[in-house]
Amino acid sequence: MKIKSLALQALLIAGLLMASRFTLTASIQPFLIRTYSLSVSSPSRLPKSLPCPLWSSSFSFCLHNLHNSVTSSSILHFSSCSSISSPSMAASAALDEIPQSNPLLQNFYFPPFDAVEAKHVRPGILTLLKTLEGDLEELERTVEPSWSKLVEPLEKITDRLNVVWGIVNHLKSVKDTADLRIAIEEVQPEKVKFQLRLGQSKPIYNAFKAIRESPEWNTLNDARKRIVESQIKEALLHGVTLEDDKRDNFNKIQQELERLSHKFDENVLDATKKFEKLIVDKHEVDGLPSTALGMAAQTAVSKGHENATSENGPWIITLDAPCYLSVMQHAKNRSLREEVYYAYITRASSGEMDNTSIIDQILKLRLEKAKILNFNNYAEVSMETKMATVEKAEELLEKLRSASWNAAVQDLEDLKDFSKKQGAVEANDLNHWDISFWSERLRESKFDINEEELRPFFSLPKVMDGLFSLAKTLFDIDIESADGLAAVWDKDVKFYRVNNSSGSPIAYFYFDPYTRPSEKRGGAWMDEVVSRSCVLAQDGAPARLPIAHMVCNQTPPVGEKPSLMTFREVETVFHEFGHALQHMLTKQDEGLVAGIRGIEWDAVELPSQFMENWCYHRETLMSIAKHYETGESLPEEVYFKLLTARTFRAGSLSLRQLRFASVDLELHTKYVPGEPELIYAVDQRVCKQTQVLPPLADDKFLCSFSHIFAGGYAAGYYSYKWAEVLSADAFSAFEDAGLNDSKAVKETGHRFRETILALGGGRAPLEVFVEFRGREPSPEPLLRHSGLLPGSAAA
Repeated sequence: MKIKSLALQALLIAGLLMASRFTLTASIQPFLIRTYSLSVSSPSRLPKSLPCPLWSSSFSFCLHNLHNSVTSSSILHFSSCSSISSPSMAASAALDEIPQSNPLLQNFYFPPFDAVEAKHVRPGILTLLKTLEGDLEELERTVEPSWSKLVEPLEKITDRLNVVWGIVNHLKSVKDTADLRIAIEEVQPEKVKFQLRLGQSKPIYNAFKAIRESPEWNTLNDARKRIVESQIKEALLHGVTLEDDKRDNFNKIQQELERLSHKFDENVLDATKKFEKLIVDKHEVDGLPSTALGMAAQTAVSKGHENATSENGPWIITLDAPCYLSVMQHAKNRSLREEVYYAYITRASSGEMDNTSIIDQILKLRLEKAKILNFNNYAEVSMETKMATVEKAEELLEKLRSASWNAAVQDLEDLKDFSKKQGAVEANDLNHWDISFWSERLRESKFDINEEELRPFFSLPKVMDGLFSLAKTLFDIDIESADGLAAVWDKDVKFYRVNNSSGSPIAYFYFDPYTRPSEKRGGAWMDEVVSRSCVLAQDGAPARLPIAHMVCNQTPPVGEKPSLMTFREVETVFHEFGHALQHMLTKQDEGLVAGIRGIEWDAVELPSQFMENWCYHRETLMSIAKHYETGESLPEEVYFKLLTARTFRAGSLSLRQLRFASVDLELHTKYVPGEPELIYAVDQRVCKQTQVLPPLADDKFLCSFSHIFAGGYAAGYYSYKWAEVLSADAFSAFEDAGLNDSKAVKETGHRFRETILALGGGRAPLEVFVEFRGREPSPEPLLRHSGLLPGSAAA
């Protein structure tokens, strides 16, 4: 059920006219074939064992492959499965060798991430699909338009698949291997085939329609009504009413889109890993901070240069986010910056890893899919699960573009003037590989802030302690380490338990903080492992406890030093934790709309962007900003400089994100695959309106635009700003109450928890916001936080 409130749209558009900060965030899966709840019981007696825009204004990465991501689970009881029907031919061929020790087919409380290997995937998935086919046939034979005879068994079926597939797919994201890729590729068609079979089930679709048309409809609560409406809509979007050739063609398109999406993502990862530049001359890395040099030396050691050191090298430069950004911001060697920049914007655009033809095929198939479903273009399909319409999204982007242009022009002039004063030979001919470098020098000069010098004040342990302390203050929860309770996929992964005020566990989450470019995809994301569900509760527990995972790609520890974070990395952790909080603190009993499920796409960023604001809250920041060696607090004057610098280069950063959002919509509305205009020409045309400094002729950034070609943001990249009005206004409730009034902050935090975090997708997002705020959203807080109101200052 979409929200099309004219009042909200007007407020969003007005509020975003001058918006400046853009963040890339975690991705949330769509419904039905997207994400379902998974079974787990409260592990009170357990044995010990249990994707952000491209890079944002703060250079924090937030990315997740929504299209591929599914949830995992904790407890699995195959003994309760119903009778098994005949599997497909492909499945039958593999069922004669099913090892009983396959960890994917065992009972467990938390996913056995440490035990699953590529060899387990094919037999495990095919065995499961055979079971689920029988369960689905049984449901279709006995289905009735009632909750117990329709929704509950449906939730259980989808849960079993997502339990097992979620483990496999998560490992592909964080522990990628060639064998795992092959195994997934072998079984993926069978998995998609079952999902299509389920999504196109007419008995299930008709039963949901019967519920909506029954006299009992008005007696259902909001959550159940939204589930019914969503299931009907999703069934239509998955072709339930299609017949014969149209249905067959639709299903072929879905299969191919799934394959292409996986291949696109793999190419980006492989292309990122492929680039390595060995440097032995210390002069070539002049300007790089010690943290970056240490990281480059560690990489060199891992590649066989055993004697590499931070001081003397050799160093290996990669396109992994922390390394790439350090080079672009700090390397004095202009030719090095140019080489690394060019490699970055041309990733996956040539040779065996060329994504150009994959993009063409994806766009062609998406358009065909839209036409089959009687939509004009794929953007219209995408908007069916969002608050906005194509027209409103385009209107918003144009308002933002026109409001940001003059400020961005001035930003570039400021860089030229500053670099000229510094004697830079490139001052009159600044290019893309110069912008980040001179922006950082200007920021240091203007605000007297050197981000690298701040790193010692932001060690990961201190940041997490401060974050958890804030969560206790706002939401009355205690977070404690539970390492050893859950199996993990890497030695650096942490596991935490979330307790309520009485000490009882209410949720769990994994945290995988560091970059591992050889096996882990880039970006930062939160996703669900297990969602809260009463239907899937076990052992007499009232509900299954939610479990999340947070994944980042921040600077790892170097030598004996802990992970010393940039302020941008701190913001990223707060951002992802905001998503995790909405997942873990939900009070929805209906698993299909609990936590992050069922929320309109362009509203899901509210909690994440809300949490970023606390990075600029004095008490919070000072609680995490302690020197890792001396314990010294961040100097007071530095805190105020951070506040002042919050909106630095707002116009340029706004236009950068508008480029991404605009080319996304252009490709999914007006572009016609197969016609003379190439995808790169579309991007160049968009850039004439969104980039003061035109892109290079060889710019192939689309080939690594995973958000829209391997994720869930196709015709949806605009969503980041759509939700920012809500998040800024939500934080302003705390400002109104008084950020220095601890009692008022706790009371407001309680109200935020009981509405925004607790209600999940069971209520329309505008209704939830109004219940928290007492009114509809106002654009004023966003403009004020962005420094775009007269006399405004960062909060």
